[in-house]
Amino acid sequence: MTDPSYYAPTGGLPPQSQLLTGRAVFKTAYAVIPKGVMSDIVTSNLPHWQETRFWVLARPLTGFAETFSQYIAEVQPGGGSQTPEAEPRAEAVLFVVQGELTLTIDADVHTMQPGGYAYLPPGCNWQAHNSSKAPVRFHWIRKAYEKAAGVDIPEAFVTNEQDVAPTPMPDTDGKWATTRFVDPNDVRHDMHVTIVTFEPGAVIPFLETHVMEHGLYVLEGKAVYRLNEDWVEVEAGDFMWLRAFCPQACYAGGPGKFRYLLYKDVNRHMKLDIGS
Repeated sequence: MTDPSYYAPTGGLPPQSQLLTGRAVFKTAYAVIPKGVMSDIVTSNLPHWQETRFWVLARPLTGFAETFSQYIAEVQPGGGSQTPEAEPRAEAVLFVVQGELTLTIDADVHTMQPGGYAYLPPGCNWQAHNSSKAPVRFHWIRKAYEKAAGVDIPEAFVTNEQDVAPTPMPDTDGKWATTRFVDPNDVRHDMHVTIVTFEPGAVIPFLETHVMEHGLYVLEGKAVYRLNEDWVEVEAGDFMWLRAFCPQACYAGGPGKFRYLLYKDVNRHMKLDIGS
């Protein structure tokens, strides 16, 4: 596999002369947050992070998607955090899209390059810093871990997508593949964060309609996505946020590959008390 090029926001503001018409949409079944709205004025600061700003792409919303939050972090040289996670129940996945991140888990130090992936279980002792001379940008996906009786909590690990062979979907001649960082049959994990790759012209040939919520961040390329009753165009840097059972499919138009970072909740019983 050749080294991929991932899109990441850099901020700024559009000129005063720009038209207001855009592609952002929020509906009852889905939302599309296009890259053009990820400007300076929508970033957030978080306690205990230095020289860092965050684009918040998703947060639990009652009646919409409720299981996860997703940030894009931009850490300037010398920035980072000794105590990044304030919620002891939270597990996380970090995925580096630009720059170099120094991740410390207990006493182990990892230098993460673009494509770097880390799983951090709840209660994990971790720190993140930028020891380089350029900004680092990475996705931080958080979920409250759902413990299951008799099932161990998974251990932390760090890898890179270059070291994980994609799994082709059956009957697609390799045109649709998923890079899986954990075994889908490992019920210790209650969320999967994967990378989905479509070759030009490949499709999801039916309207997927399922219980899993999704966050989809387009890393490369462009496509036309079917979300509920609508067709929407998406490109690198766009984020799609899907609640459970939102029908979904896509057509990758090319000229290059269409790739996205995908979150979904898995491997747990459905809550019967909505308020729990």
